[in-house]
Amino acid sequence: MIKYIILPFFAYLLGSIPWGLILTRLFTPINIRQEGSGNIGATNVMRTAGPRLGILTLTGDILKGAFPVGLAVSIIASDNVWGSLYIAIVALSAFIGHLYPVYMKFKSGGKGVATAAGCFAVISPVAVAVAVLVFIMFICWLNRASLASLAAAAVLPVAVWKATGSGIMTGCAVLTMTLIFFRHTDNIKRLLAGTEPTIWKK
Repeated sequence: MIKYIILPFFAYLLGSIPWGLILTRLFTPINIRQEGSGNIGATNVMRTAGPRLGILTLTGDILKGAFPVGLAVSIIASDNVWGSLYIAIVALSAFIGHLYPVYMKFKSGGKGVATAAGCFAVISPVAVAVAVLVFIMFICWLNRASLASLAAAAVLPVAVWKATGSGIMTGCAVLTMTLIFFRHTDNIKRLLAGTEPTIWKK
């Protein structure tokens, strides 16, 4: 029972690791919380510190979602209600850790898109592939990471339901989508005002 109890806490602590802040402090003089949008996520790191650190941040944020969920899948079967519920709890723990990191006093977390992708890549690779495709389409079409992230988050619950048929996993995806939209409140306001920055200049 101990491992079942500990893993959600471990997932939260792992999800709380602010890779964007750590990497920019190690390799640049930049304080990422005072540059660009002030967010510690991969998009702002890429804009302010370059693509290399942006990609490393993205990788770290994905892995801190995928790793604990992978552990959960390895210790409990997902083909029953309790197993699915446990895996969903671990996934949400890692995701919420990224949004509200304990190491940063529950403030200044990221938007959660990459960590959510890592979590659901283990739960439903097909659903994540669909969401990633939507993300890429919106990036190529409108050149705005926030809008692409919102579009990908919006299709995730539908894709999870179609791929798994699990009400619990779909509910987890709906909650994840809702929190991603909430964390993008300022981006949505800028999108409506036409002031949201692009990823790269055309």
